[in-house]
Amino acid sequence: MEEKQSQISTFVGIGLIFLLLYLWMQYSKPPEQPEQPPAQTNAQQNTTPAQQQAAANPTVAPVQGDSVTNAMANARFGAFAAAGAGTEQFETLENELVKITFSTKGGAIKEVFLKKFEKISADTAGVETKNPVRLLEDSKNRFEYELPVMGTAAGKVLSSDLYFTAAKNGNTITFRADAGQGRYFEQRYTLREADYAIDYQVSGNGLQNVLSQQQLRLNWVNHLDKLEKNQTYERTMSSVYFKKADASADYCDCRSNDVESLGQEPVQWFSHSNQFFNTTLMANGFTFREFVGETMMFTDADPDLKLLRTTALLPFESGSANMTLYSGPNEFDRLRAMGSTLEDIIPFGASIFGAINRWIMHPIFEFLSRYIGMSGIVILILTLLVKLCVYPLTYRMVLSQSKMSALKPQLETLKKKHGDDQQAMSVETMKLYSTYGVNPLGGCLPVLLQMPIWFALYRFFPASIEFRQQSFLWATDLSSYDSIMQLPFHLPFGAGSHISLFTLIWVVTTLWYTWYSMKQMDASSMQNDQMKVMKYMQYAMPVMFMFFFNSFASGLTLYLCFSNILNIGQTVVTKQFLIDNEKIKAQLEVQKNKPKKTSGFRSRLENAMKEQQRLQEEKAKQASKKK
Repeated sequence: MEEKQSQISTFVGIGLIFLLLYLWMQYSKPPEQPEQPPAQTNAQQNTTPAQQQAAANPTVAPVQGDSVTNAMANARFGAFAAAGAGTEQFETLENELVKITFSTKGGAIKEVFLKKFEKISADTAGVETKNPVRLLEDSKNRFEYELPVMGTAAGKVLSSDLYFTAAKNGNTITFRADAGQGRYFEQRYTLREADYAIDYQVSGNGLQNVLSQQQLRLNWVNHLDKLEKNQTYERTMSSVYFKKADASADYCDCRSNDVESLGQEPVQWFSHSNQFFNTTLMANGFTFREFVGETMMFTDADPDLKLLRTTALLPFESGSANMTLYSGPNEFDRLRAMGSTLEDIIPFGASIFGAINRWIMHPIFEFLSRYIGMSGIVILILTLLVKLCVYPLTYRMVLSQSKMSALKPQLETLKKKHGDDQQAMSVETMKLYSTYGVNPLGGCLPVLLQMPIWFALYRFFPASIEFRQQSFLWATDLSSYDSIMQLPFHLPFGAGSHISLFTLIWVVTTLWYTWYSMKQMDASSMQNDQMKVMKYMQYAMPVMFMFFFNSFASGLTLYLCFSNILNIGQTVVTKQFLIDNEKIKAQLEVQKNKPKKTSGFRSRLENAMKEQQRLQEEKAKQASKKK
């Protein structure tokens, strides 16, 4: 009976953990999204159906004379008519980390090639292939400014429709769109050494009488590429992030379509972020206004991962705006060095879980990685450190179980006295524990105190780029699931079409520990229906959660395997070598003879149980009279 009480308290704690973890995963799971039609570009949205038809069928356009062509160019581009025609050319900036390709049409980035990163794609048979990581590469992307040019039919000119002349000097490239009479609109990019950051300046010369207002609207449309094997994680960890002045970073909903409109609230930076990579625009010396961020979900069948849109207004009174453009990996220290809490785009989680990941787990992992080259071994050391930190609580748990075991004769006596009267048995058992100073809930404390760490690690492994494509044993990527077998069908509950061996090991070790714990219990206590249900649930729970862990980051399931094995070892060693059962019995006798002071909580609990017992007895008497 004493082991039963101990095990019930322990497994109640474990059950609560699994329930919370299930709810957490259900909350994190993205809803099924219908396949989205391709979004219209700004240029398409601003043209008539006839113009769109003419663009789609250029052969039907009538031949125009030079004067008519010039008139049309002036009506469309105003002072920028000369920049409205040209031939697209490409220029590059490069350092040891990145190669950036620019287009003279629009003067914008065409592609960011990251030299030190690859993406892994798996076919239906599970065969993996590697390709370079390229950001901003989609031909449907747009990065353009609305120039409020006077004298134009639309009242504005899109920079993406203009042809810029390029001038390169070292690691700086300048793009100019000619507005005639020495006037121009300019974009200048300077790639920093050994960095992914670009010093980016937008400026103009002589445009005071060309622009109707001294502010520019930026339109940014970004079709994210699929860069990771686990698209579910990648999709739910990719979004538009932004930081308002004097506020923490925020983001659009990661699990569904969302729009965030901030009006006149000042914004310091905004970012289009994948799971492990981002492209961010930071304002230097000013703030963006009228920020609107939008996310649109795609399905697995779509060639793109997600659609991100951003519009923002930047001041142009001084004729220039200085910014920093970052396009690269989500490396915590590198992003933190950028300032303005840019590291918050790494989805470590919010509240206490994010704090644990940012300021405890990440520094520990970074420190250990300096001396240990294998991430799997680092996870093992991390698990050992966590277990050492909570071992005093584990020891108290085992000690509490041993104290309850020492009370076995008294509990057997109570059982014979009260038989199947569970209410009376509960009241008397509580009195017995109070007399001997035993806490039946002592087994729950170590489990409950580890819950913040477990929830934090749930976000830590799939968010840390340090685990990306790091292999250990059969796992090829600790930030994604491990697979030892590819299945020709999909498992239920979003488990995928593969078998994760780390998950299987976790299930087996959990079942073994459950069996070991049940073996220590009094067999007679397992005969009633409630305890039989408890027994079956203890075995069914890890099997059920196998489906959820099957597609988790293998770094997490590896940690859970290590944690299970170490927990088993700690419990066995503590019981066999560190607990003196005879000494415990002597201490209990001393505690029995001490004067007792019943706490208010325990007194109320005992009274409630007595009242419940009285009501049960009255119901039994009434039922007996009716018979």
